[in-house]
Amino acid sequence: MHIVWTILLGLAAGVIAKLIFPGKENMGWILTTLLGIAGSFLSTYLGQLLKIYQPGETAGFIGAIVGALIILFIISLFRRKAR
Repeated sequence: MHIVWTILLGLAAGVIAKLIFPGKENMGWILTTLLGIAGSFLSTYLGQLLKIYQPGETAGFIGAIVGALIILFIISLFRRKAR
C-alpha cells in the first residue's frame, strides 16, 4: 500500500508543479508522476544536505512540489540551451 500512496502523492505533486511552472511541458501522466516522485527524492536529499531535515526524515508534500519545480526549472534550462 505504501507504493500506491507514493505514486498517488507523486502524481499530485507533479500536477501541481506543472500548474505552477510557466510554460508548456509535453508530459503524460506517467512522466508527471515520475516528476513528483523525483521531486520528493530531490527535496529530501537536498534538505538533509542543508540540515533542514534530519537523517531518515523525508520531505512532505510541499517539499515534493518544490523539488518537482526545481527539476522543471533544470529541464527548461536544457531545452533553451538545445535551441
